[in-house]
Amino acid sequence: MNTTEREQRYVFQTYKRFPLKIARGKGVFVEDEHGKQYLDFLTGIAVNALGHCHPAITDAACAQLRQLSHTSNLYYTEPMLNLAQKLVERSGMGKVFYANSGAEANEAAIKLARKFHPEKWEIICCQQSFHGRTLATITATGQPKYQKGFEPLVPGFHHVEFNNITALEAAISEQTAAIMIEPIQGEGGVIIPDKDYLKQVRQLCDRYNILMILDEIQTGCGRTGKFFCFEYSGILPDIVTLAKALGGGLPIGACLATDMVASAFNYGDHAATFGANPVCCAAGLAFIDVLEKENLLEKCRESGQYILQQFNAMLSDNPLVKEIRGLGLMIGIELNADIAPQIVMNCLKEGLLIGSAGEKVVRMLPPYIITKNHIDHACDILLRAFKRD
Repeated sequence: MNTTEREQRYVFQTYKRFPLKIARGKGVFVEDEHGKQYLDFLTGIAVNALGHCHPAITDAACAQLRQLSHTSNLYYTEPMLNLAQKLVERSGMGKVFYANSGAEANEAAIKLARKFHPEKWEIICCQQSFHGRTLATITATGQPKYQKGFEPLVPGFHHVEFNNITALEAAISEQTAAIMIEPIQGEGGVIIPDKDYLKQVRQLCDRYNILMILDEIQTGCGRTGKFFCFEYSGILPDIVTLAKALGGGLPIGACLATDMVASAFNYGDHAATFGANPVCCAAGLAFIDVLEKENLLEKCRESGQYILQQFNAMLSDNPLVKEIRGLGLMIGIELNADIAPQIVMNCLKEGLLIGSAGEKVVRMLPPYIITKNHIDHACDILLRAFKRD
């Protein structure tokens, strides 16, 4: 059997995979089984933020694996404590709950909000949002295509238009426990709200005694040029969730909350057997260390500005392109036709890995270590992809 046949025979058919078998990766490139090289501007969907096989991540994970691989949360470990301290100090929050993915981190946030407000149970989310694949998080997700076939969904979730503060306030009731939003909608099409939107949401939450949950699974850990995207708004949420880039390629998620909100969870209220895994925590510490020492947040901002400049110069007059938008290294190109998957495939054939958000948005999530030469190379491929049949 070939690769496709083996996958179809032995693996659940929940992913429509690209015709590419990746064998190895280093830095900003991956190689297939035949040695063909691809420039990776998708990074495992915003996970490999330092590129592939970064020596600091690899060394930290291997060293910890040789020393201690797993203990469960019945015991203390130094990596767990060190990473929690780093995240609390960086965020201004109070405490951390460790999970294994973004969906798990958001699940913890939902449970925490309901536990904190036992007399309330409704959570307001946004249309076109994406919060995960568990039953609660697909209910929170404002895209019916992810919910189809899984009804009845979890009760208590309501959806309003993103970036519409009037609609948001109108949806608040006496049963509203929290508002859960992404600072930038990633899967929804890299939708960036108005500058004051998050600040207005914070004000609504304060006025009505509602928790503000920010899903920074994709925007967090430096993706937008700040460690947390909410830093651009000068606010502090009550709960914020992280995952994706946090482990530098290893699976880890985190739900952070203020001390007051975190106190709603008591012993046994929530748990994760693999949460706070020492190997993943060691990788997370190495990731943050590199981010700080190499000033990569500033580099993300600079590289993102350069990408937008190049894309606008190259594509702004293209009749297929409706809008080019982004913040830091989170870039979206909205099209006037349902051809985003075809553009993605054209780029793949030319040696560039990118993604799509639906049928009309081409999405790029490059590694923080890219250079202008890498960006120029990606621009050349993208231009050919738009011209290719």
